[in-house]
Amino acid sequence: MASLSNKKPSAALRDPAWVRYGLLAVAFTFLSLFLFAPLVAVFTEALRNGWGAYLAAFDDPDAYAAIKLTLLAAAIAVPVNVVFGVAAAWAITKFEFRGKALLITLIDLPFAVSPVIAGLVFVLVFGAHSALGSWLMDNDIKILFAVPAIVLATLFVTFPFVARELIPLMQAQGSEEEEAAITLGASGLKTFVRVTLPNIKWGLLYGVILCNARAMGEFGAVSVVSGHIRGITNTMPLHIEILYNEYQFVAAFAVATLLALLALVTLAIKSWVEWRMAAELAAQDKGFQESGPAPSVQANSIQESRA
Repeated sequence: MASLSNKKPSAALRDPAWVRYGLLAVAFTFLSLFLFAPLVAVFTEALRNGWGAYLAAFDDPDAYAAIKLTLLAAAIAVPVNVVFGVAAAWAITKFEFRGKALLITLIDLPFAVSPVIAGLVFVLVFGAHSALGSWLMDNDIKILFAVPAIVLATLFVTFPFVARELIPLMQAQGSEEEEAAITLGASGLKTFVRVTLPNIKWGLLYGVILCNARAMGEFGAVSVVSGHIRGITNTMPLHIEILYNEYQFVAAFAVATLLALLALVTLAIKSWVEWRMAAELAAQDKGFQESGPAPSVQANSIQESRA
């Protein structure tokens, strides 16, 4: 007798064909109107006057400075958030301590607070009328309306992404393998490198991708703390806004296509990571079903290296 898990659902339990096709039609219509059509419009407007006008938009020193600053902010924010995210996820999932719930709440804070409000907070903290701002001015240290403020604002809006990807993953995996490695005499660093990191690598990469995408596309918080100084504190989103407000539509859409291409590359990498994660999980499940529970490979490798 065939098992119940191998049986196909009966016709009574399946949705009618018109429901399935209707839902697909609604989904594709929504994507066409709110995703594909705007994306096509951006590239169409950018190339409306030909490739010469399109490439001329990137010869502008202000455009080059905006691109450079965007990449710089992302290059600083992403590694810092990786360190913070891994450390926070490790502490939350592996230890019990007072204030754990508060730490989780603070990690979620940028999801609940508007980026504009976050920018205003930085203005209040580092502004000229604050106690810290006066000290900074007296010591000729410039944070607000300068590159440091851009980096700080980017860090604030992006720091939950890595931690939020790793926390549920590390909670699901438990701490048995780490405990086994420590029992075998592995140090904390070796346990992390040989046991924890291989188990979280895809989740970590997924969080890095999301963090990088948000860092390059952030507008609200960066707009408040930047001062909109051309060639100095304007990122790509801010530069696009200025060009559009000055009716330089071709140049604005040209720079926007660069952001769109970065988003498409990010989406492709994200899809690849999801596919690799699914394939690896499927292979692990298949191996577990065929061979049954087995000692941790990472723990065995640590024991061999110790010997």
